[in-house]
Amino acid sequence: MFDTLRDVFERHGFVPIQTPSFENLSTLTGKYGEEGDQLIFKILNNGDYLAKADEGALAAKDSKGLTASISKKALRYDLTVPFARFVVMNRNDLTFPFRRYQIQNVWRGDRPGKGRYQEFTQCDCDIIGSESTLCELDLVQIFDEALTALGVPGYRIVVNDRRILQALAGSIGVNEDQFQDWTVAVDKLDKVGVEGVIRELADRGLSEGVQEAMKGLVTLRASNAEGIQWEELARRCDGRAEAEQGLEDMRALLERAQAMGVKPESIRIDPLLARGLDYYTGAIFEVVVDSAPVGSICGGGRYADLTGIFGWEGMSGVGISFGADRIEDVLNHFDAWPELVNRGLDVMILRMSDQTLSSELALAKELREAGLGVEVYPETAKLKKQFKYADDRRARWVLLQGEEEAATQSFSLKNMSDGTQRVIPASAVRAHLLG
Repeated sequence: MFDTLRDVFERHGFVPIQTPSFENLSTLTGKYGEEGDQLIFKILNNGDYLAKADEGALAAKDSKGLTASISKKALRYDLTVPFARFVVMNRNDLTFPFRRYQIQNVWRGDRPGKGRYQEFTQCDCDIIGSESTLCELDLVQIFDEALTALGVPGYRIVVNDRRILQALAGSIGVNEDQFQDWTVAVDKLDKVGVEGVIRELADRGLSEGVQEAMKGLVTLRASNAEGIQWEELARRCDGRAEAEQGLEDMRALLERAQAMGVKPESIRIDPLLARGLDYYTGAIFEVVVDSAPVGSICGGGRYADLTGIFGWEGMSGVGISFGADRIEDVLNHFDAWPELVNRGLDVMILRMSDQTLSSELALAKELREAGLGVEVYPETAKLKKQFKYADDRRARWVLLQGEEEAATQSFSLKNMSDGTQRVIPASAVRAHLLG
């Protein structure tokens, strides 16, 4: 999976980076929404962490108040915020727009369950330093190419724009101070349904008028699933310039993506797609698979000024993330792993005597340099046991050198797929296998 993603990323001009597993807690807090902040794994301060603890918070058992005095660092929640810090620290050495990909683990204090892990691998690619919507197009193509190459069945790339979402919220009476609460509730629409969202809006103090008007937006969403209602969306945006630009960008993205080969059934607009992260400001993405045992398998979006928290304002970027663990869950559920993944080893060299070890190791080195995957069995065990191991490793060829082969400087070669066997001079093995 990782090799497939790396290949797609690099064909689109992205270069790899890595960042540390933990960041300053202050760096991470406030970027992932109210609920996201609660899932950040905090790291206790070094040494006697209670020595400088807030005694009042400790006595009152106020864990939230106590945290600031006993924890200054935390495990990273995602790869995007650390990437923004990396960009600012290295801005004099980077060429912009800068394209990076990153495949590393992240941690979230979530309740473990199907599709929910406390440690999992994200595979991100971001473009920072450009506001062009061609960047979004590039990322949609990457979704399509990578998921097709991985054999993910029936995926749909779902697209929206935070500017449109904000206009729709305003059209039903959600004020700016309430917008974040509203998006957190709307983000749960597929999990709890419209009635569940309405209950959460009530719990968060939004008016009955807003609660009732949500039903109309859900109806609008359903009609867009059948065909995009551009005129109705524009009417709902009520002449807001930013939202109209968002609609224009989204329409262009859809048309260009399909012109570049993305199938119409693989991409759609969802005007209520929310993505609860606070730093998104423009286009937002999710990838879902119908009938899958997990939620979205990929996500992403445009952020206007994430580097501003590190003192460099005005650097717009956009990025996406593949959830490797959830993709694995989907492929396992549908038994859809590509055949390439199960190819196994190229060559297994069996051992019959310690006297032939030097020639076996020399051949292994030669074949590896030619690009073949080669393993030398570590012991001179019974041949039946070694052949079984080679079969379990799905080896394509087995090589062995007995006394007769050693005397003629040759190897016996067995094709494991058809069972044929022949003796080949050691100097000709490489050419034969690559031929």
